[in-house]
Amino acid sequence: MVEKIQGSLRDSKTARWTALFIVSFTMLCAYFLTDIMAPLAGLLEGQLGWTRSEYGTFTSAYGWFNVFLFMLILGGIILDKVGVRITGMGATILMVVGTSIKYWAVSTNSLDGQTVVGINAQVFWASIGFATFAVGVEVAGITVSKIIVKWFKGKELALAMGLEMAMARIGTGLALGFSVPIAKAMGVIDVSRPILVALIGLCIGMIAFMVYTVLDKKLDKSEAVTADAGSSEDEFKFSDILKIVSNRGWWYIAILCVLFYSAVFPFLKYATDLMVNKFGVKEDIAGLIPMLLPFGNILLTPLFGSIYDRKGKGASIMILGSLLLIFVHSMFSIPGLNSWIVAIILVIILGIGFSLVPSAMWPSVPKIVPEKRLGTAYAMIFYVQNWGLMGVPLLIGWVLEKYCITGQTVRDGLTVNTYDYTLPMIIFAGFGVLALIFAFLLKAEDKRKGYGLELPNIVKKG
Repeated sequence: MVEKIQGSLRDSKTARWTALFIVSFTMLCAYFLTDIMAPLAGLLEGQLGWTRSEYGTFTSAYGWFNVFLFMLILGGIILDKVGVRITGMGATILMVVGTSIKYWAVSTNSLDGQTVVGINAQVFWASIGFATFAVGVEVAGITVSKIIVKWFKGKELALAMGLEMAMARIGTGLALGFSVPIAKAMGVIDVSRPILVALIGLCIGMIAFMVYTVLDKKLDKSEAVTADAGSSEDEFKFSDILKIVSNRGWWYIAILCVLFYSAVFPFLKYATDLMVNKFGVKEDIAGLIPMLLPFGNILLTPLFGSIYDRKGKGASIMILGSLLLIFVHSMFSIPGLNSWIVAIILVIILGIGFSLVPSAMWPSVPKIVPEKRLGTAYAMIFYVQNWGLMGVPLLIGWVLEKYCITGQTVRDGLTVNTYDYTLPMIIFAGFGVLALIFAFLLKAEDKRKGYGLELPNIVKKG
């Protein structure tokens, strides 16, 4: 592989940390939209008549195009073929287009009383918009991952990835904490208003990525290598996909990823509703408790990433995170444990677990997969992950609608159902158990193959 370290722009701390901040801000805007509807389940039911099953259908749409149309894998191949600039700009444009469709569907009255393929027309078109956005945000995610490797390989790689994830979690936290207040602003409930705010943010994030492309061109020029073209040695070949899927270590990370994220992100989609139904927290402030999880990541993910950079122990970190995941969801499933103070403590512990695993998992991929296949490797991991992000919310919505309705109540003048979350939390705990098994398998594979997952990321000179 052609590499020119001397005089590279990435040797400038100011340049590489500036690049990281710009792309991280774009992801912050993206994740604000990703979770903007999560606290609105009750309002969607009361104002628009969406059932929990329909809400589950909408949430599962995140994976429709990525899974069934293989858009994520295609995005990874495009990334390795044409580079981060073109792929990233295309991804940000898709996010804006998808969000625009979603906003139109939720805000218009023209779809009232209609159905599409047996689905409420409003739910259907909101789902199509969300699915389109999801292609953009997932491709943006793998693009940013490759950008970080490009700037930080051999340097503070895990710390950089941890900081990027922390910035993204700010978006998640803002969505969880302020979606309901935005919807209820000006004295009139409007569930489309938070989506509009998120759409404006995405447009700003797209402009930020445009700024990054200028910096990326300067990096390529400083290394006398056009990263978007690469070299003949590094050119991606379709046969590389077979090399990726034949790698057992890659499979362990991919499966660990889908299991772990299936127990966290879908949980966040229902966490505000859990706080209302199980812990008796008022809907206006219920999102503030799950908001502690992503805001805790802001400090903890970079901290754990820095530990991995300097001390190693990546596989062990993933095992510890999985154990915390099992503990939290198991405690959430206990029927009589309904104090809001307990809820806060459990969310904080979950935040620690959620900081541990990603801080070690994503920086471990470059140790297992060569850089020329990295975009596709990340894309295929995200593809596997999207099966969980699509299927689990649908499963939880169906379980709630089928087995967990306990009655009805009136909130803000709207009649809504009440739910028992014991069974859903047991399901989430089960995903944590499976994640723990694959974390141990990954550690054993690392010991067998010598990937260096337990070794530091920072390469010491001399």
